[in-house]
Amino acid sequence: MTFLLLWSKPLKGFAREESRRREWTGGGPPGGGFLLYLTVNLLLPGKGDTFTINCSGFDQHGVDPAAFQAVFDRKAFRPVVNYSIPTRVNISFTLSAILEVNAQLQLLTSFLWMNLMWDNAFISWNPEECASINKLTVSAENLWLPDIFIVESMDVDRAPPGLTVFVSSEGQMTYDRPVRVTSICNLDIFYFPFDQQNCTFTFSSFLYTVDSILLGMDKEVWEITDTSRNLIQTQGEWELLGINKATPKMLVGSNLYDQIMFYVAIRRRPSLYIINLLVPSGFLVAIDALSFYLPAESETRAPFKITLLLGYNVFLLMMNDLLPATGTPLISVYFALCLSLMVISLLETIFIIHLSHMATTQPPPMPWWLHSLLLNCASPRKCCTTAPGKGNKGFGLTLTHLHGMKKPVELVEKVPGTRGTGLNGCPGSTRVQQEDEAQKQHLVDLWVQFSHMMDTLLFRLYLLFTATSIITVIVLWNT
Repeated sequence: MTFLLLWSKPLKGFAREESRRREWTGGGPPGGGFLLYLTVNLLLPGKGDTFTINCSGFDQHGVDPAAFQAVFDRKAFRPVVNYSIPTRVNISFTLSAILEVNAQLQLLTSFLWMNLMWDNAFISWNPEECASINKLTVSAENLWLPDIFIVESMDVDRAPPGLTVFVSSEGQMTYDRPVRVTSICNLDIFYFPFDQQNCTFTFSSFLYTVDSILLGMDKEVWEITDTSRNLIQTQGEWELLGINKATPKMLVGSNLYDQIMFYVAIRRRPSLYIINLLVPSGFLVAIDALSFYLPAESETRAPFKITLLLGYNVFLLMMNDLLPATGTPLISVYFALCLSLMVISLLETIFIIHLSHMATTQPPPMPWWLHSLLLNCASPRKCCTTAPGKGNKGFGLTLTHLHGMKKPVELVEKVPGTRGTGLNGCPGSTRVQQEDEAQKQHLVDLWVQFSHMMDTLLFRLYLLFTATSIITVIVLWNT
């Protein structure tokens, strides 16, 4: 068609074309130049099924923008010859930095280098005829770009302006751009600071369905993972564990969109939190446990525990900024248990001091169930065979019910001065007085024994809690 049109032109038109041919070829025989012009004109963009860039604009000094003007004019259209064939866009990225993980807002801020590759059917040239140029860089704003975006992104795309696209002689486009991504991520902070998070980056097209754009992989997932590990810049709180992918389809109404979902697994480095949170807390709990070696009746034991309790509360207030603002992580449960143990220990000390004070005046009666428990703990093979009667509401325990106590007559006979007192004519009153003293002393001994048992049980509870905490930290750190 073009050939017939050129032969039917007037002579003046042919002269203009010949003059233009001489500018392109630097002169030469009219016949040969005309044939070269016909070949180039048949392959100009938009003139046939094959699109070839005019090599007259290529030289060692650069490329004439006019050679790509026809391609630039078509940037609003998807660069395909047949619109029934979808454009395949290959995607890869490099995670170069993990900037922030916001547990309160459930956001992950990272820095990515996105890489997109696709074919542009409007661009092709022969490198041998075009100054041996195989690849060019063209401003991205002059070309058609696929509208690939990250579905989880919660911020405006902040890619820098003035980016370029690498264009090969076969029409393969390579578009690299850096982007700071603030994406939503479902964070699970229960195992803080030993938590691992699995965030997703879903690449998809906003406008084009599967009939127009299909997504593929430019690199294997292991290559993306290795490259990201080698190039990641931040060596702070988070480290990259691995990257996996899935290729689900997204159905919106009657439109089906292609997408690639990358699962990015990251892990928190717990060293900072172990040194600043767990170690000081463990030291305070250990000192509180060692305070059980002080006498239970000591007056300095309660002030010492109160001081530790106040110090622990100040420590929690100072370290509150390091803890997650939302949720209930396991470390918060640990701090609550430590605080509860210290409070229980202080209350137990106050109770023992109160018993010691009561023992000097009038010891309270011990309930029968508590006395039976004390006997079973002290001598597991022995038990109280006789329980106090329901009608006995005074002491709850009579002298004959106390384990190991002798009869009142035997106690009275062995007390010095009993016989002399009996000779004075008051044997009954002396005997009752001795029984009351013996019963009082036995109650004092029981309460002291009970206080020592409480100390022992609470101290063992401290040891069990400390051992469990250490084992839990080691297991979580290793896994």
